Amino acid sequence: MATAAVAFDDGFRATLSSSTNRRRRLRLPPNRVWPGVYTVERRRLLARKRGVQSLRCGAFPLWRNEKMRRNRTSGWRTAGSLGLLLAFVAGVAVLTPVAAQEPEEARGNPYGEWRFQSGDAWGTRYSPLDQIDAENFEDLEVAWVWRGDNFGPHPLYLSRSTPSYIDGILYTVAGYRRTVAAIDPATGETLWTYREPNTRRWEESMRASYGKGVGYAEIDGRGVIYIITPAFFLHALDAKTGEHLEGFGKPVPIDGFPDTGVVDLLADLGHEYDPYEGIPMDVGYITNSSPPIVVNGTVVVGNSHEQGYAQSRIENVPGDILAYDAKTGEHKWKFNVIPQSESEFGFDTWQNDAWDWTGDVSSWAPLSADMERGIVYIPTNSPTIDYYGGFRPGNNLFGTSTIAIDVETGDRVWHFQTVHHPIWNYDLPNVPILVDVTVDGQEVPMAIQTTKQGMTFAFNRETGEPVWPIEEREVPASIVPGEQLAPTQPFPTWPAPLNPLGLTEDDLIDLTPELKQEAIEILSRFNVGGPYMPPLPNNHNEPRPWIACGAGGLNITHPATLDPETGYLYQSNGQGCSGRTVQPGTNTDAEVHGCTSDSGECTTTGTTISDWVQGGGVGWAGPQGLPMYKPPFSKITAIDMNTGEHVFAVPVGEASEQMRRHPALQGVDLSGTGTPRGRAILMTTGTLLLATEGAQGPPVLNAHDKRTGEKLGSVELPATGQYGMMTYMHEGQQYIIVQVAAGGTMPGSLAALRLPQ
Repeated sequence: MATAAVAFDDGFRATLSSSTNRRRRLRLPPNRVWPGVYTVERRRLLARKRGVQSLRCGAFPLWRNEKMRRNRTSGWRTAGSLGLLLAFVAGVAVLTPVAAQEPEEARGNPYGEWRFQSGDAWGTRYSPLDQIDAENFEDLEVAWVWRGDNFGPHPLYLSRSTPSYIDGILYTVAGYRRTVAAIDPATGETLWTYREPNTRRWEESMRASYGKGVGYAEIDGRGVIYIITPAFFLHALDAKTGEHLEGFGKPVPIDGFPDTGVVDLLADLGHEYDPYEGIPMDVGYITNSSPPIVVNGTVVVGNSHEQGYAQSRIENVPGDILAYDAKTGEHKWKFNVIPQSESEFGFDTWQNDAWDWTGDVSSWAPLSADMERGIVYIPTNSPTIDYYGGFRPGNNLFGTSTIAIDVETGDRVWHFQTVHHPIWNYDLPNVPILVDVTVDGQEVPMAIQTTKQGMTFAFNRETGEPVWPIEEREVPASIVPGEQLAPTQPFPTWPAPLNPLGLTEDDLIDLTPELKQEAIEILSRFNVGGPYMPPLPNNHNEPRPWIACGAGGLNITHPATLDPETGYLYQSNGQGCSGRTVQPGTNTDAEVHGCTSDSGECTTTGTTISDWVQGGGVGWAGPQGLPMYKPPFSKITAIDMNTGEHVFAVPVGEASEQMRRHPALQGVDLSGTGTPRGRAILMTTGTLLLATEGAQGPPVLNAHDKRTGEKLGSVELPATGQYGMMTYMHEGQQYIIVQVAAGGTMPGSLAALRLPQ
């Protein structure tokens, strides 16, 4: 038994102390719970859901004391001062399931398939397939290439779809309309497609090019594909034919839409809207990036908004989470990501009545789920707008939070806010990853949230209790007029961050003494801090501009992967440092602005111009055009989530030709430096860790030893990998799919690799 200390406040849920490579050219063929408290009633509910025969609990108090709530007039609360501190003896629950599930079944993915955007419901991007291994990896050849550049008036250069393989068919999305395509997995032949009719609300979509894939469920023995379009409709399609599902949803009063098989998602958000035009743009706009996830017969729908750094007005609509019956399309529940009444938890984290008129807090990253426990996990982004939040004082729940929701009721089970009063564009960029591990001899059902800051948060996925302590640390205050930043931010004490959260002389480039001395001199010109260095007003008088390090790195869009057999978590990452200024909103505001829709122009949302908006970056360059920090400049880091230890870090790619020709680096050994900004796409299989070398690197796929990181082999791709990678077994043969497109080469395309037949 261990003694644990738990501190409660609006954003900080709890702190619990517990313990030589060849490269082969490929041949192209022709319920509401207080933060930090897991109630006995909730334990009993889970026990009933899971068929548990016995349950022993330690002392877990039931808190319903209004004194725990923050005094709305007292300003900020911190875990160390105003939070309630409770010491208790942690009990151990003994769970005896009636029937154990196979690992693939528990994760919702039959052997050899890839049913979810992230591989399985647990978000692992892992497959146990092992036909392709270290011995034969370099024998891989291109089986086919599926071109995605014909789905629209012009090619989609920023494609992010990860295909799904289900019951012998591949499914993906393509183009600005997010056309659904069913593909023969052996030949790459297109079997059927569906494209939604045109609407004005589609034309306004700021995320038209961001479609990440499809959802899936079996309804009465029939496979159904679910797709959320940029116009924010949910379609249910027969997986074999592409026809809309009978009896699902309601008719949409727009020419070209079917009479069945569609849900207009705007109807359940609670805002006035026109079916063709959408929500009035002065109120706000909502769209979508990631596919829905289907959990125990419920379709859970996330959403997205315009990038916060592109907004200049303070009104918008919240990105509320919606849920529907997978068979009928009937609306089941809505979770308010911005609480709308005093009875809702987190309402008092919104001052100035901002809850009533501002928005965002969307879930543009993919969702995950524990089907056995009936919990869906939601990662959210920042509220409106980025880099200034003076009009919305408070912690702003549930912005930049991981939220666990009961999939049947829509009730919050637990949450954790990774950034209080978010302004830094530190959206949670990746799916919460689930895994069962053993920590200090105790089995732990874990949820892992990776962040743009290179921090790795680990929680008990049932209770939300941190697996390792999380500290609230003081961070700098803002000097922007009107801004009220939180005085502290949460930092995991373990695992260690992927890169230093700051930059000291020890972290500077050291390829030559001269380069390091130049870097030291540059460093002295700036006030360099951690990831929460605030933006400066553009008219500031600071002698040294402020720079935030540990800000962004490379893990923004490229997901992590996890091997559930070992508990190893792999993340592509690299150091990132940048400064930011803000300027008066009137300097940049306009009625229309560029965006990612087919028209290339979007109407500006809202009516009230923000006092301050993002004003660009701070000039920051390393010595002679080289990076400021020491190599490797980009890497893949492996963390054993059983212990939290970093196991290895290997560079992504090699030094570029430009770097090799650099006059200051002549005669310098550049092995192991990696390539700057090498965003590797990652996937684990039963035998290998697979990785690309980023959109700016060579078009290759590398195989690494999963336990050591050693590079085992390399094969060429038709184009550089861009976002998605997956694998499947079809007719006895394992295939690897890499979503490729870069520099105008094969935009939005899929390359399929297999061993020679």
